[in-house]
Amino acid sequence: MTTAWQMLLLQLLWQASASTAPIAREGCQEWCGDVEVPYPFGMGDGCFLEGFDVTCNSSFKPPKPFPGGGNIEALDISLDGLMTVNHFIAHDCYDKNGVSTRSNQPSIDLSQRPYKFSDARNKFVSIGCDTQAYVIDRDYKFWTGCASLCDNMSYVINGTCSGIGCCETSVPKGLRAFNISLRSYYNHRYCGEFSPCSYAFLADHSFEFNATMFSSYEKVETRPVTLEWAVGNKACEEARNDKDFACVAEQSECYNSTNGQGYRCNCSQGYQGNPYLEGGCKDVNECEDEAKNQCIDQCQNTEGSYFCVCQKGMKGDGRRNGTGCSRKLPYLQMGLGLGICILFLVASISWLYWIIRKRRLMKLREKFFEQNGGLLLRQQITPLGGAANALRIFTSEELQRATDNYDESHIIGKGGFGTVYKGVLLDHRVVAIKRSRISDEGQIQQFINEVVVLSNIIHRNVVKLLGCCFETQVPLLVYEFMSNGTLSECLHDEGHAASLTLESRLRIAAESAEALAYLHSSAITPIIHRDVKSSNILLDENYSAKVSDFGTSRLVPFDRSCLNSLVRGTFGYLDPEYFHTGQFTDKSDVYSFGVVLVELLTGERAITGARSGQGNGNLASYFVGCMNENRLMEIVENRVVQEGSMEKLVAVAELAKRCLLLSGEGRPTMKEVAMVLDGIRTFKKHPWVKEGNEAFFEPLLPQPLLPQPTLVCSAGGSLCERDSSYSAMVPLNIMR
Repeated sequence: MTTAWQMLLLQLLWQASASTAPIAREGCQEWCGDVEVPYPFGMGDGCFLEGFDVTCNSSFKPPKPFPGGGNIEALDISLDGLMTVNHFIAHDCYDKNGVSTRSNQPSIDLSQRPYKFSDARNKFVSIGCDTQAYVIDRDYKFWTGCASLCDNMSYVINGTCSGIGCCETSVPKGLRAFNISLRSYYNHRYCGEFSPCSYAFLADHSFEFNATMFSSYEKVETRPVTLEWAVGNKACEEARNDKDFACVAEQSECYNSTNGQGYRCNCSQGYQGNPYLEGGCKDVNECEDEAKNQCIDQCQNTEGSYFCVCQKGMKGDGRRNGTGCSRKLPYLQMGLGLGICILFLVASISWLYWIIRKRRLMKLREKFFEQNGGLLLRQQITPLGGAANALRIFTSEELQRATDNYDESHIIGKGGFGTVYKGVLLDHRVVAIKRSRISDEGQIQQFINEVVVLSNIIHRNVVKLLGCCFETQVPLLVYEFMSNGTLSECLHDEGHAASLTLESRLRIAAESAEALAYLHSSAITPIIHRDVKSSNILLDENYSAKVSDFGTSRLVPFDRSCLNSLVRGTFGYLDPEYFHTGQFTDKSDVYSFGVVLVELLTGERAITGARSGQGNGNLASYFVGCMNENRLMEIVENRVVQEGSMEKLVAVAELAKRCLLLSGEGRPTMKEVAMVLDGIRTFKKHPWVKEGNEAFFEPLLPQPLLPQPTLVCSAGGSLCERDSSYSAMVPLNIMR
């Protein structure tokens, strides 16, 4: 009885000492309004470490704390190295005529303070349907951001922030100071009725987008954002030798900051409180905490820990996750009971295993087959017959063996669509295996669409689909392997730049044009690719071109000249006319191919860094500007200039310019483009043409008439008016 009273008395003493654990320095204020201010933070002289001063502004009711006396309000200060503050929202608003009505693009500088924006807890968010938003380093050493576009509320989806009405990107590690820049493509003229403003801010990862924010954020000035703080700029190992080492509590530990330099302190296991104050870490009474107390019978607290006691006549360590408390049983009875239990368990498991094994495998295969679109593929391919029904269905074991169980060393490409592996089949054929990443029914439809489209194509310059596999959790496609990667890699990657001769470039262009012309006019059902770009043109061992990636392609019925669709494509290659009307035709592919031609001539990427006269980095608009100002030779790659005659270079440039016309009616067809490129490849200068007169030649294609004003219709097509600004329309520019 005496022992029980002693244990109770000790527990009460420990509880009392823990409750008096100091938070702020002695004689210093612990609270500012509703916010606790723990040391090393403090208010007043001698109440804080250098750089951790807080001003408590009592003009507010209740008072509000402001770190360093600035204009950033602290909402919560934690000894875990986190601080929540209010961050100003950038906004940029326009009226229905596209005139700016108000704009606020704030900046923040914490470079003189021990704070950094948490990359683990924050993200950069932009809201608006005509918006470019950037986080810019105060020294302009880096830009990062995102863009969102939409001209109809029906495209906006609540709960997703993937570029339609809302976009987001991660926050760089170690960020202390930045400016926010907001820009607009068309001054919200096409979306002003429902989204007149653009907004940008840092937000916690729990942020979820809702379309009501287009209007509700007009009166919102700030949002919470998380900062990380650390002491000094040294690691624990070095800081321990300093006389002003901050971890002064006896039961405290030091750990390095995970976001830049500096360190933080924490109470040792079994203690809690403020490790930055002497005597600040107090013992935790685990016996009173059900989450920490693992005792079955009796619990006894100790300094920094606790132990369990079994009742009299019982044995064991007394813990739930240990041996527990149990009575001693005769060894013979224990062994016999255990043996019978094990025998019965093994027999039951074996019986159940053999009964349900086949049924489970069959159901799993049926589930994966249906989940991966097998039934949908069967419905769409069966009526086609021919090459479509000749596709080989691979087993999952074959493809696992071909890729060494999808080892990382076999990865040859990654992207939003999934991962591509290099594999070797049992017949020693080298193949490319595309492991699709599918998360919703729309992506399943895109995957099936690629299979159906490729099943309709038989052409030497289109990548060949060998087969597919539906037995795995994600569907797999098997293609012929292209040993020389993509055209984009050969043109732009380090070590490959300027590696292609002019002859090879013209041949690749001609082969790609032939493939697209076949898709448009010679396939069983006409096909529009919709994502023509240099990274979708593969090169085999002989550097022959193979057009690939038909995930967004569409079969076009013979009685239709165009189809309506949500705008899809790649910035820099996107047809401006398609972007404005939402109608894609074969001329949309012609525009994208024109950008590829310009890449082959210049060796530059479709979206490049901004330079004088180049706008926001769109290669197509810059190229057309150079052509109009007779400055073609300024942007053509040196090797191309050295190897090509003036006639060939100008002819290819004029063809690219025709392809990049803003009006689709003025562009040539892919069949015409293929014929012209074939003629340019075989072109030889006549012997009577003198040196210096190469510029005097007859264009291979007639010059187009200037585009006429067109009718611009509303989304439903019920209201149309003549667009007088059509001729001034420029390709979509975006800066990366």
